Amino acid sequence: MNTRIVLLAAALAFAAPLLRAQDNGNAAADNEVHVLPVQGNIYMLVAGNTNVTVQAGDDGVLLVDAGNAAMSDKVLAAVRSISTGPLIYLIDTDDNPDHTGGNAKIALTGTPVGFHNLTGPGRGDAQGAFIVAFQTTFERMSAPTGDKPAASEDAWPNDTYSIPTKNLYFNGEAIQIMHQPANTDGNSIVIFRRSDVISAGDILDLTEYPLIDLKAGGSIQAEKQALDRLIEMAVVRSHSEGGTMIIPGRGRLCDQADVVVYDQMVTVVSDRVRNYISQGMTLQQVKDAKPTADWDPLYGKTSGPWTTDMFVEAVYKSLSAKAK
Repeated sequence: MNTRIVLLAAALAFAAPLLRAQDNGNAAADNEVHVLPVQGNIYMLVAGNTNVTVQAGDDGVLLVDAGNAAMSDKVLAAVRSISTGPLIYLIDTDDNPDHTGGNAKIALTGTPVGFHNLTGPGRGDAQGAFIVAFQTTFERMSAPTGDKPAASEDAWPNDTYSIPTKNLYFNGEAIQIMHQPANTDGNSIVIFRRSDVISAGDILDLTEYPLIDLKAGGSIQAEKQALDRLIEMAVVRSHSEGGTMIIPGRGRLCDQADVVVYDQMVTVVSDRVRNYISQGMTLQQVKDAKPTADWDPLYGKTSGPWTTDMFVEAVYKSLSAKAK
C-alpha cells in the first residue's frame, strides 16, 4: 500500500475523535466567550462559533478579528479580563461578517495612539482603534451591495495595506501581517514572532470544509497554497507536536500536525475532482461520486450557510476555470 495513504489514514484515525469532539462542542455552544491562554502574551477567545486572537502587554491590546456583532459585549468583557490597557489595533483576516461583525462596537472603544486626525463616525480626535486589513477586504466591506454597503462605515478598515507584508512592533513583539489569498483574494495571516503563534483566520476552519468564496477571488488552489504556507511557517517542538501554535478561524487550537491533516484533505479532494473533470464528468456527476466521503464525518454539513455540496461545487468550478 502507498506509504502516503497509510500515513494519511493514521493521521485521520488519530484526529477523528478530537475533531468530532470539537464539532459537538460547536453544536452545543453555550453562547459565552471562553479565554484560553496560548503562549507568550497571546490568548485565544472562543466566541460562539468563531475565534478571536488577543495580544496584550504594556503598549495595550491588539485583536485579530472581532467576532460577530452579537458577541461584541462579551468579547469586550473577555478582553478586559485579560488587560485593562487601551485597544490600539484590530486586524481583520478577511471580510467574513463572523469575523468583522463586531468591528464597529469593539474598535470604537479603542484609542489610535499618536494619531488624532482620523475621520469617520465616532473616530473623532481620540477614539477608535486602527482597523487593519488588506485593501480588497476594505473594498468589499465599503462597496455597495445594491443600495447599501456591506458594512457600516465605522466598521470599515482604516489602516489598509496592499504590499505582501505589513510589519508592526507592539508589546515588545514583532508582528507580521501577511497577505495570503485563500478562500478570498484578501486573506491575511498574522504571526506573532516572539510568542510563536499564528492567527490563520478562515484559511483554517476545523469545523467544516474551507469556505471558498469564488466571487471574492477565492479558489481551492489558493486555499491549498495558503495551507502549505502555514505548514512551512510553523516549527514543531518534537515528534511533529507543539512548537508554533496556530489559532484557526473556527475550531480548537492547533499545531502544525493539525494543519497537515487539513491540508491532506484539501489535496486529496482536489485531486479526485480534477480526475473527474478530466473524465468529462459534470458537476452533478462529481457530487454524486462523493469525493469528500472520507472526511464528511469530520467536516461535512448538509444544511446551513456552507454545505458539503457547496464546497464540492466550489472545488469543481475552481479547477474547471483553471483548465480552460
